[in-house]
Amino acid sequence: MNAVRLPRAIVNQLLHLAQKSPDEEICGLISRDSRGFRQCYPVPNQAGDKKRFFALDPKAQIDAMRSMRSHGEELAAIYHSHPDSPPLPSLADVEQHEYPGVLYLIISLGTKGVLEMRGFHIRGPAIEEIAIGLQEESTR
Repeated sequence: MNAVRLPRAIVNQLLHLAQKSPDEEICGLISRDSRGFRQCYPVPNQAGDKKRFFALDPKAQIDAMRSMRSHGEELAAIYHSHPDSPPLPSLADVEQHEYPGVLYLIISLGTKGVLEMRGFHIRGPAIEEIAIGLQEESTR
């Protein structure tokens, strides 16, 4: 299993966003540059059923990608939450995944109230779990 190290600030931000919206899936993008993961870009969920699905708002997604480019960053990860199911890719997640080289993060609010986040690479129907470690902050 491959592994990635996410900055603690980004992990904390993702968990906080998920906790703030416990009844719907949150979603967004994470950028990286030559030094690693850099910034979280929350994107509104425009799915019809936000409790069970996510769809990145196209305008906000384009704005986030423009901001990444202007800061010398690129898309590193797509994240979303599962309010009441495990942090595993659903059939819809796999079918709708359009960026095979990008890390896919799923945050679960859990059935026991315990936050959990897992990472995956999705390439067609193949799903590979990626271990997530915490990286302490370094000076930018």
